[in-house]
Order: sequence, then C-alpha cells, then structure tokens
Amino acid sequence: MNLLAKLLGKGERRHVVELEGVLSARIKRAGEKRFRDLGVIARKKVTDAFVAHLVDSLQNQTSTPIDTFKYHDSGTGTNAENKTDTALQTPCGEARDTGTQIEGATGNIYKSVATHTYAGSFAITEHGLFSASSAGTLMDRSVFAAINVVATDQIEFTYQLTCTSES
Repeated sequence: MNLLAKLLGKGERRHVVELEGVLSARIKRAGEKRFRDLGVIARKKVTDAFVAHLVDSLQNQTSTPIDTFKYHDSGTGTNAENKTDTALQTPCGEARDTGTQIEGATGNIYKSVATHTYAGSFAITEHGLFSASSAGTLMDRSVFAAINVVATDQIEFTYQLTCTSES
C-alpha cells in the first residue's frame, strides 16, 4: 500500500486539482538568423500568491483580472524556487516583456510566449511570470542552468500552465 493510501485510509479517494508550470526557451545569438531550441528548462508548481489571487478572482475580490498574468521577467538569481516566492531573486533590471496569450496543445493549458532582447551581458538563471509590467503578483518563478547572453542576444520564453482536474 502506498503512503497516500495509508494516510487516507483504505478505499478513500483523494480529489486533487493540480497546477503545473513548464518553462521552455529558445535562444537567438547576435547575428544569427534563427532561434535554437533549448527545450524544457524548468518544471514546477505555481506560487502561493498566484493561488490566493485565483481564489480571490473567483470571488471577484481582486482589482487585477486573472488574464493579466502575461509579463515575463528574467534574472540572475540562483536560490532554489519556492512556492512562497513573490519576486525574482535578482532581476536583470531590464523591462518586462508582454507575452502573447494563447491556449496550449489542449484546452487545459494556458500558454504565454515572450521574447526578450538583452541590452547587456548576463548569465540568465531565473524567469518569472507576473500580473503587471512592474511589481504585480508572481505566478511562477523558475530557476535553471545559466543561459549566457550578451547585448542583442534574444531569449524566447514559453510558459505553459497545465490545469489538471481531479484524477
């Protein structure tokens, strides 16, 4: 018997709705014509702040609509991501990019895609999706192996939130 079955008792089912974020990236170096696919660079769950915002939105108790989670930011922080994160550890300090919002491969996937052109040299190691172009609520913070960039290099970030109904 698995641990969950022991905790719940024999024959009980646990009904869980799960939210999982997946971050993919592509890079285009200065002078190159095409993006190179880096694949999935992070896979984690969303933040407590986003879950609270979602619940407040369902009760119409927030002035920030749920469809504003489209602002991509990146940085150089390396602390492990945590569901209690509310910001990037060390943002690169450049403006956030507004992502294109679309449905993913299936109807239960939210997808936001944004491309950032860097103005300086950075070892990019974190990404966040926010509800505003500055400050705002953090939906998801992802930490990954460094993607080194120099001025005019571009990273295209694709964030996908999969919402899975109970199993």
